[in-house]
Amino acid sequence: MENKKFWILIMIVSISGFSQGMLLPLISVIFENDGIPSTLNGLNAVGLYIGILLISPFMEYPLRKFGYKPAILVGGLTVITALALFPLWKSFWFWFCLRMLIGIGDHSLHFATQTWITSQSEEAKRGKNISLYGLFFGIGFAVGPMLTPLVKINEAFPFILSSFLCLCAWIFIFFIRNDFPQQTIEINTFKETIKRFARTMKYAWVAFLPPLAYGFLESSLNSIFPIYGLRIGMEVVHISFLLTSFAIGAIVFQLPLGILSDKYGRRKILITILFFGFFCFLTASLFEDFLSIIGLLLFLAGMSVGSTFSLGVSYMTDLVPTNLLPTGNLLCGMAFSIGSLTGPYLGGLFIQIFKEFNYFLFISSILFILSLALFFFGKQNTAKTN
Repeated sequence: MENKKFWILIMIVSISGFSQGMLLPLISVIFENDGIPSTLNGLNAVGLYIGILLISPFMEYPLRKFGYKPAILVGGLTVITALALFPLWKSFWFWFCLRMLIGIGDHSLHFATQTWITSQSEEAKRGKNISLYGLFFGIGFAVGPMLTPLVKINEAFPFILSSFLCLCAWIFIFFIRNDFPQQTIEINTFKETIKRFARTMKYAWVAFLPPLAYGFLESSLNSIFPIYGLRIGMEVVHISFLLTSFAIGAIVFQLPLGILSDKYGRRKILITILFFGFFCFLTASLFEDFLSIIGLLLFLAGMSVGSTFSLGVSYMTDLVPTNLLPTGNLLCGMAFSIGSLTGPYLGGLFIQIFKEFNYFLFISSILFILSLALFFFGKQNTAKTN
């Protein structure tokens, strides 16, 4: 892949991560200050993931017909416009619809950039390139919440600034040449799309488990762990410290794990990091009264399982035929969204039913089951050899 094209795509992804990272805490703070119930606050937040799931079945045909560049341009423009419209009318359902639009735009942008990078990266560098993709999105996502305090200056200012930054990054797309995914001679109907979904699932269903698990883990940790932490007597500042430890660990080790996956194989690295993550969360369940130990263990857990999405995408690329890469990338995004939607609900249900049961044991058991699934089924029905 051309160096200039690659870094333009990476820059766009980082700005997209920045806007997503800004929206979550910013709107939560605004609604909380306005007295909106926490249940409605959480409902509004899932609008982004609902948008992703709604648009997913209809995205592959335009990408194949018009190419990567138009998909990124339309997706980026949708995000820019939606961000700029937030200050126009402060309404719960209007903002919910705007978040759905951002989900649609972001998914179009990510689907196109992710497919472009995976399809044109050399196999020996694929893990590294996708890890850079995940790393810069993660950095953008981590920096985004820093705009939240700007709400004290003016409620509209963070939205306008974020829209302007997205516009600046979006302009660079005009400097790269359009390209198309590998085509096959087939009718592009909804029925054919479903058939491609089925074929891709046959080859690489096990590769969609890591993105699903990462979406589940990220959303559950950020929404349910604070509730659990408060119930066992943690201070809010301590909870923030622990979540930050996990996030920093995820950012720090994205690139090294991608390089290791190029050298030793995606499946082996995924099994190793998932089992290590299981061990970290299991150990954390034994030391919940020791903040520094939990902080270290969550940092180590972030270093391992924080790369499961990007490694899952790379693993999927190893398994499916080249002509099915757009479908595979689409399914990775859908798996992540399903995990993000179910994580808060199932995590909340767990701590509600099992009041005396340690939350870290819940997370560790999921990672253990996932590592076993990859160990026993990871080589099944592959179209390529890893």
